Amino acid sequence: MPFYHKLGEIPPKRHTQFRKKDGSLYYEQLFGTIGFDGMSTNSYHEHRPTMVKKIGKQYSVKPKIAKANNIKSYRFRGFQVSPENDYLESRKIVLTNSDCNIILSAPKESTKDYFYKNTDADEVIFIHKGTGKLRTMLGNLDFKYGDYLVIPRGIIYKLDFDDDNNRLFIVESYSPVYTPKRYRNWFGQLLEHSPFCERDLRRPQELETYNELGDFLIKVKKQGEIIEMTYASHPFDVVGYDGYNFPYAFSIHDFEPITGRIHQPPPVHQTFETNAFVICSFVPRLYDYHPNSIPAPYNHSNIDSDEVLYYVDGDFMSRNDIEAGHISLHPAGIPHGPHPGATERSIGETVTEELAVMVDTFKPLQVTEEAMKIADEDYYKSWLE
Repeated sequence: MPFYHKLGEIPPKRHTQFRKKDGSLYYEQLFGTIGFDGMSTNSYHEHRPTMVKKIGKQYSVKPKIAKANNIKSYRFRGFQVSPENDYLESRKIVLTNSDCNIILSAPKESTKDYFYKNTDADEVIFIHKGTGKLRTMLGNLDFKYGDYLVIPRGIIYKLDFDDDNNRLFIVESYSPVYTPKRYRNWFGQLLEHSPFCERDLRRPQELETYNELGDFLIKVKKQGEIIEMTYASHPFDVVGYDGYNFPYAFSIHDFEPITGRIHQPPPVHQTFETNAFVICSFVPRLYDYHPNSIPAPYNHSNIDSDEVLYYVDGDFMSRNDIEAGHISLHPAGIPHGPHPGATERSIGETVTEELAVMVDTFKPLQVTEEAMKIADEDYYKSWLE
């Protein structure tokens, strides 16, 4: 995230002696991305963060592809994904390409017996149902319905849920996740026309520090496999850090919609970007106010990108027979648009209460076997009159 954050105790100068009360040194770690050129954080640890005692089980979590070359529009009924106790086992990749994975998850239990680290990808976790606390090596964040949790790759974390009714929409990105560059000045500050600002981004404020030795299991994701590693010190032993690379939260309810006299294109809803896809937030907003406006979106061809829309809540005016938790996939190469009757229904309407998350990828998405378990095979016919 391109702004500075400091938490806990740090020395006045980087890469200098920082001693404990007993005179021994804290252990400094540079936690950075893109070599030494990307955003980074300097953290200070009670123990060496390098003490591996054992490397155990290693197993694949790569998705099984059902349709590698897809040009068919689909609807997936996301709430048909069955809840599972374990957080990692509950994560079901439904759409994938070489840049990202789109995941549905319904975990019932908190991560108690292990820590998790994704070294492959940044994670954007959208909380559709559930409340709780994201606990990380760089501090904690409370979460609730409508929150995006942005977790940079390599962050060690746990998810603590308040109960067993949880629904998550997760995007794994193999390139870093940023705020949209057109909303930032050349210093990185979000500009006045941005639909959100730094005040809306919640940074960790609670730092858990454990000075413990023992056996600590971290499940590490690397190249599509989970590798179980046992460390000799507690991963949450950071006494302080500063920098630009840390987890943060943003509520979709704090996204301020951009509206106009005529229908605005999807980029006005953009919330996050990578070099391979964008994430957009569709939120309650006023409709277009030209006297002859048509609030429903016009038909358009996805020539260069696949469009994924995850429906969260409200009335989705451009679609027929859509419910919360559904996912629509409109692949590149063919046009799509409002369902029959939607255009006419929208005329004269002044407001929409829809809430949805959109992912537009620049490379085609492959449909997995998990997705086909919840697929509406006839959705592509839903524009026939």
